[in-house]
Formats: sequence, C-alpha cells, structure tokens
Amino acid sequence: MKPQQLLPLVALLASPAFAAIRYYQVDETFVGDSFLDGFEHEDFADPTHGRVNYVDECAALEKSLTYVSKDTLDTVRVSSRKQYGYSMLVLDVRHMPTGCGTWPAFWTNSNNNTWPTGGEIDIIEGVNDEGPNASVLHTSSDHACTQTDSSMDDRGVLVSDKCTSAVGDGAGCRVNHDTDKSYGPELNAVGGGWYAMERTSQFVNVWFWARDDENVPDDVKDAATLKQSAKVNPDAWGQPQANFVSSNTCDLDAAIKPQNIIFNLSLCGDWAGNAYPSTCPSNCVDHVNNDPAAFKDAYWDIASLTILSPTSSGASRRHHHSHKRNYF
Repeated sequence: MKPQQLLPLVALLASPAFAAIRYYQVDETFVGDSFLDGFEHEDFADPTHGRVNYVDECAALEKSLTYVSKDTLDTVRVSSRKQYGYSMLVLDVRHMPTGCGTWPAFWTNSNNNTWPTGGEIDIIEGVNDEGPNASVLHTSSDHACTQTDSSMDDRGVLVSDKCTSAVGDGAGCRVNHDTDKSYGPELNAVGGGWYAMERTSQFVNVWFWARDDENVPDDVKDAATLKQSAKVNPDAWGQPQANFVSSNTCDLDAAIKPQNIIFNLSLCGDWAGNAYPSTCPSNCVDHVNNDPAAFKDAYWDIASLTILSPTSSGASRRHHHSHKRNYF
C-alpha cells in the first residue's frame, strides 16, 4: 500500500488519478430482473479453455450453474448489448462465485474475435478463492503499453507492469487490491460491496468499498437511485485501488476502444486450472467432473449496475428496474 501524503495543490492537479475536477451523471441503471434488458447471453466455446459450457438465455433461466455431465458444467457469460466509451461504472454486488476451480470476472472488452484488439479492463478477477481482487489492463501489440509504480496514484500493488498481451501471454498489467475483502469468500462474508471503474482518455481508475466500510461515498451507495440531475464527482472518493495512466510508454486513448461490459464464470481453464492449489481437492478437472455439489456458491448476485456518463455528453437516463434480485 502506498503511503498517504499531503500533496501541494499543483502536484495534486497534475496527478493522473485526479487530472481535473470532473462530473458524471447517470445514463443507465440495471436492477433486478430487468438487468438483462441491457445484456445478452453468449453461448460460444470458452476462449480460456474452461471446463464449462456457456448457455443461452433460455437454458440459463432455470439455474445459474447446473451439473450436466462429466464433460462440462453449464454456466453463464453475459455481455452488454452496447459498447461504452468514456464513462463510469458502479457495481453493487451482494455475492460473487466462489469455490475451488472457479474463475469469475467482471470486465470490459472491445472485441471477442481478435482479443486483445481494442483492449480489456478487468475490474474483478481471480481464481480458486485466492484474494485479493486483481484489476488488470490488457492492450494489443499494436499499442504496446507498460505501467510504472511511480506514475500510478493508487492504493493497490502493481505486480505486473506489461499491459501488452497476446494469446498464450495474457497476464496484462495487474494491480492487486489492498484488502482481501475485495474478492471471493471474504467479500461474500461481509455481504459484498461496491466497485467503480472510471475510464477517460488519460487514465482508468478502479475503486472498491466493502459492505461494512463506513466510508463508502453516498453517491456510490445510492448510485442506482440517483436522479439524472445529480452530479457525481469521483475526486471526492479518495485514492482508487488501481490507477492505469497514459504516458510515453502507454497511449491509453489509442489502446482502449469502446467496450462491452461482461460478467462470466469459468471453471479451471488457462488460469484457474494452471494455478489450482494443492489445498483444493484432487485436480481441477476431476473436481469439476466429480463434485458438482461443491459449486453451490458459484453464482453472481448483483444488486445493481449503474453507468454514468461525463456531464458534457448530455446523455439521457434510462432506468431498467425491478425489485427482484438478479442471480446468474
């Protein structure tokens, strides 16, 4: 964790996480059953080679994760129906998938067909219940990108500085959050929390607050019910957990294009399978094949997702509302 410092005003205004006072207003809110008004199920083969079968909406209605055979488990991958440019996302999550072999993610992606063209931003990602949460930035070789700890104004720990990714070399530049409550069983134990991701031409910020955090900003807690006229100023939120910045070694504006928002759950695969810990039963594939009851907690419970746009966009608010919980 980087030490908190009192910065002179000039230095503060020059900081990449706080480049200028900026405001956002609510554009869209997705709550409950109507969450899927803005999302669609993707039912193609898992590109990360997980022991899963992504199912369409009809198959997903009965259960979020269902044991099918010794070949695969049915699970879900939902993607927003539209792409978003410079914007703010605020997620209120009550529960995320857990269990040995799980690989859940809440992320954004520009292009499914030619990954990582157009970039990828992982807001929540991890495997095998091993926290803390990792926020990761991926860029393509056309837009080589590296991050340095000295240029990032955040609370997390930079553990990988090469954002440029490719099939077979997909670690990306990774920042581990500074609290275990940001991921998996520790997150679920406190009833979840809030994540926010801000993307501008100059930086990508990711924040996290646990449900039991006494310092959650009101406009984060109440994002799903904010009036369109409300102006949200993330400068008041404090240091983000992750702060990826543009520099002479990383042109974020060129590397990150409009993005789809994605929630998914894979099992085993390139990361969870290869990093399967000895503390888990058997090996990853055998565990998935032979112990479906172990995945009873492998589900997302989303309270709401709010998309905010810069005030200059003049976007009108669209509210998709239901009081029911949204499980998948």
